[in-house]
Amino acid sequence: MFIREIQEKDNQEVESLIRSCLIEFGANKSGTAWADPNLGDFYHLYQREGSRYWVVEHNSTVVAGCGIGPVEGFSHICELQKMYALKEARGTGISYELLQISLDFAKEHYEQCYLETLNNMVAANKFYIKNGFISLDEPLNATEHFACDAWYIKTL
Repeated sequence: MFIREIQEKDNQEVESLIRSCLIEFGANKSGTAWADPNLGDFYHLYQREGSRYWVVEHNSTVVAGCGIGPVEGFSHICELQKMYALKEARGTGISYELLQISLDFAKEHYEQCYLETLNNMVAANKFYIKNGFISLDEPLNATEHFACDAWYIKTL
């Protein structure tokens, strides 16, 4: 398994990866990444200043991904975005490496990193806490992810 920045050819595969994970956790509904209009075009979305998206490739297949992007209204805070991994990538340590690459990039542009997720993604929530994210009682701001019910922040 290796990590690299997203390429245009990855768009469809990344969308499929995210949709598969959302279905697995019952999050294939409005208010989650399921309804994001840019879900199938991350290559272009993450070309903006202060944004990047990385994928994990294994046997020529994208098995995980994670991005960093700005939080509207908070110039010093980024968001850890669309961090998903297929079952075969979980528990391998690659998600930790992916997170570290993402946070290293974030440190160059921001002071804090925010994320939104779902409480039923139990392993993901434990992973974020283990890696220094602190639970928040409410979202940082109103986003299109109104179905998310777990929010975290980390000082970089």
